[in-house]
Amino acid sequence: MTEQDSIVLSEMRDGVLMVTLNRPKARNAMNGPMVTALQNILKDSAEDVSVRAIVLRGAGGTFCAGGDISDMAATAGDKTAIAAVNRRFGTLIEEANRFPKLLVTVLEGAAMGGGFGLACVSDVALATENCRFAMPEVAIGLIPAQIAPFVVQRIGLAQARYLALTGIAIDAGEAYRIGLIHHVETDASALEARLDTILAAARRAAPNAQQKTKTLVLDSPGTFGPDLLNQAAADFAEAITSPEGAEGTAAFVEKRLPSWAENGDRA
Repeated sequence: MTEQDSIVLSEMRDGVLMVTLNRPKARNAMNGPMVTALQNILKDSAEDVSVRAIVLRGAGGTFCAGGDISDMAATAGDKTAIAAVNRRFGTLIEEANRFPKLLVTVLEGAAMGGGFGLACVSDVALATENCRFAMPEVAIGLIPAQIAPFVVQRIGLAQARYLALTGIAIDAGEAYRIGLIHHVETDASALEARLDTILAAARRAAPNAQQKTKTLVLDSPGTFGPDLLNQAAADFAEAITSPEGAEGTAAFVEKRLPSWAENGDRA
């Protein structure tokens, strides 16, 4: 097993790839090998039809404490090298944001800096009530260079300004209130139960329709207007006349589950 393999663990469970950030002694702070490993997982999973969703979490009771500052120290003050390291993380965030399948983050302990950014680009974010969230960069003389645009998109300009400019930490209840996360659970058992509910619903979603819907939702804020709606109409026609659409509509009429649904009754 290589360092890159051991730094991020992955396991397939019923069509869901369970991905775990595995640097617990560093509170899962992200370094270069971890970024590369996550990029490879996202790329491979996007192309693998057996993967219906990714669940991303951290080992040792912490999601992610942010970027590993020692990566910056290793560049010996070379501004070009520092910018390149920083930009690589931004590329990861872009790729996670546009991952064409469901991306779920399971947040425990802390989601700081880059971990905060990953939560902001997940489709579903679940947290235990003891999880803390922050953009602490300004407190150590840095800026949230790569995550700021995604934070603004997730929680709005007013909340992003408040958190980014103060570096203040908030609890899961406040994170839920401002729209950063979708569910707050009291303990690990409740968190796993909520995750099971989310994944059961995800398995009932038609894969191609889910991918097209994600693209439509992501494109809507910046391009709303006739062009977007024209493309959406064309995509709808393509969907309903596809084998997946034919199967889905037939299953609805016949009051049965479609072929891709793996578990549970229709929601």
